[in-house]
Amino acid sequence: MPTTLGYAAQNADTPLAPYRFTRREPGEHDVEIAITHCGVCHSDVHQVRNEWGGSIYPMVPGHEIVGRVTRVGAKVRNFKVGDLAGVGCMVDSCRTCVSCKQHEEQYCEVGFVGTYNSRERDTKAPTYGGYADAIVVNEDFTLKVSPKLDLARVAPLLCAGITTYSPLRHWNVRKGQSVGVIGLGGLGHMAVKFARAFGAHIVVFTTSPGKVEDALHLGAHEAVVSKNPEALAQRANTLDFILDTVSAAHDLTPYLQMLKLNGSLVMVGIPTKAPEVAPFHLIHNRRQLGGSLIGGIKETQEMLDFCAEHDIMSDVEVIAMEQVNGAYERMLRSDVKYRFVIDMATLKG
Repeated sequence: MPTTLGYAAQNADTPLAPYRFTRREPGEHDVEIAITHCGVCHSDVHQVRNEWGGSIYPMVPGHEIVGRVTRVGAKVRNFKVGDLAGVGCMVDSCRTCVSCKQHEEQYCEVGFVGTYNSRERDTKAPTYGGYADAIVVNEDFTLKVSPKLDLARVAPLLCAGITTYSPLRHWNVRKGQSVGVIGLGGLGHMAVKFARAFGAHIVVFTTSPGKVEDALHLGAHEAVVSKNPEALAQRANTLDFILDTVSAAHDLTPYLQMLKLNGSLVMVGIPTKAPEVAPFHLIHNRRQLGGSLIGGIKETQEMLDFCAEHDIMSDVEVIAMEQVNGAYERMLRSDVKYRFVIDMATLKG
């Protein structure tokens, strides 16, 4: 079995450090990928520190993975050695439930197999993620990456990209609509780029005055400092759709009041405290409050192809592997524009 070098947390209280482990030999339907870059997601911090509970240690995080194919199984048809490939948040699902058959594996009724901090369906062995030099994945959960794109800037598309693309597509965001984006971080900045490409008028809401100019530079038409209640109130009944990317606790009321008739507010961030919602603000104007979880494999490939066609990539800060613990602390302070990406060429044992 191939020996793999990665970075792992041994428990919730220790920093990530070099760790050697074994991957399975590629089976007849598997693809082996030499990882070149892996994005750093806020959910990596939550799971490494067991903030959601149930963490499996040792844990090798990382689910925004890109690299080059080094081996393929005998029955693999869609990939060959040398191809660029990506792996997102899932590496398997039941394949047989209604959700899976509809290409919505993220909603697998049995539960999808996470790229890390999960267990393989057959062997129940723990899954290890992309903070490593290689990964072996079934071809059905492997994605094609266009050589037109910068691999470092592609990596976050496998989570931050699809997490924002999927709800914008599902709720049919389009030209002529007004769209709000709450938060301008790793998710929010991708939401702005996609909504702009779909032709919408975009209003960004941020708590940071320093991000107003950034929002406009990224493609927003307006940017509002959300600490100003008067500025929020002025936008009552003006938006068709709002994507909420914020993971900190915040009041949804002023945003629900911004929605027009039949408008929707969709959450993709996971606040630490459950929001309180007054039913009146939903009943009035027949508003909807919803949520969305990443996207299926078919839709993720659609998103990557769309990005290649429209030259859409994440804004990133590339770091060495040994900087990852410091990057976690910086990320918690929102000190990154807008996603850290690890250069795996820097991985040393």
